[in-house]
Amino acid sequence: MSHPPVPDIVLSFEDARRLVEQQAAGIKPGETEVVDLLAARGRVLADPVVADRDLPPFPRSTRDGYAVRSADLTKVPRTLDVIGEIKAGERPERILAGIGVGQAASIMTGAPVPAGADAVVMVEHTTRQERRVEIGRAVAPGENLVPRGAEARQGSTLVDRGARLNEASIALAASAGKAQLTVYRCPRVAVLTTGDEIVSLTSVPGPTQIRNSNSYSLAAQIGEAGGIPVLLPIAPDEPGQLRDWIERGLKSDLLLMTGGVSMGRYDLVEQVLTELEAEFFFTGARIQPGRPVVFGRCCRPGRERPATCFFGLPGNPVSTMVTFSLFARPLVQALAGMAPSPLTFVHARLKSEIRVKPGLKRFLPALLSGEFENSQVELVPWQGSGDIAATARANCYIVVPADRELIAAGDFVAMLMR
Repeated sequence: MSHPPVPDIVLSFEDARRLVEQQAAGIKPGETEVVDLLAARGRVLADPVVADRDLPPFPRSTRDGYAVRSADLTKVPRTLDVIGEIKAGERPERILAGIGVGQAASIMTGAPVPAGADAVVMVEHTTRQERRVEIGRAVAPGENLVPRGAEARQGSTLVDRGARLNEASIALAASAGKAQLTVYRCPRVAVLTTGDEIVSLTSVPGPTQIRNSNSYSLAAQIGEAGGIPVLLPIAPDEPGQLRDWIERGLKSDLLLMTGGVSMGRYDLVEQVLTELEAEFFFTGARIQPGRPVVFGRCCRPGRERPATCFFGLPGNPVSTMVTFSLFARPLVQALAGMAPSPLTFVHARLKSEIRVKPGLKRFLPALLSGEFENSQVELVPWQGSGDIAATARANCYIVVPADRELIAAGDFVAMLMR
């Protein structure tokens, strides 16, 4: 029986990444739900958080010391009359009404600065003498205080729609009195591992079998990117059963498949997708590991909802993890409601030289070590893209450009952090 030909669309890494980003930019997030503030961490905000009052709501001292008029301290040392004390959380109206020429008010960090004062002298630069204080250092207007509304004005946006909520944005929402937040529902990402050689993690593998690790590494990466992993059973190398599981996976918001995308006789994923009239954006990228990565979308006949995007990720475990980071993560982030994170590389000096064959952009497991300005990075010894143990020891990937054959020790190299 003849099968439709599988398109041969192999792109450079940069072109493949840009194509993924273009598709991600066109994705609209799904439904929303209201969750309690403490349950919102890691979720994506659907309605912006707006300030219900100025922040800070009063001019706030950033130091323990004395609220003063800076003009009184053009010559120091200078002794001022202390008219009272202002604690954080208190509002002594008489003192807050204002300080005059030659006066100061004792003040604590976080307390409101009284009218008339335009600076705070740190307590370390003062000597208290009952109701008077000697100031030994001049201050500039605005020193050691935050003006009212300097952080945000009432009605202004504190956290934008599409932001993934972390501890800082949770704190901002709390400061605005938000006990609940409206967030996007997390996308469901189906994970389908294929291959007769793969068995479940609870099984005892035969002499030529391996346990399924890819589904679990992908589940962890999906969760970190803002999605909910949906682990499907292992699909055998049989077209009919593989088609059934792919069709089930396409009911999710995104389908990730591992294995079956290389050139072997039993690599059937692309064949089945072609029979399902899938649209392929690319069927390979000039990278190592992960060259056979596949990206496209598919809509089964009779389906009303938009086509579901899919990735066919190589079955070797390191290839699976790398290609998710490079290509699948932006789709998960977009489906979750956030702007996909740009792929940012950092740089460090190479500890030992690297020699490779040019032609592919390489992402090789590496270890960044050292401290302060003396950080160095070196490759982790590994046995190829099936070596999970080496990748577990790594904390980054060294990025080797496709046109480089040698990178000398001491040169700066780009790294993709894990």
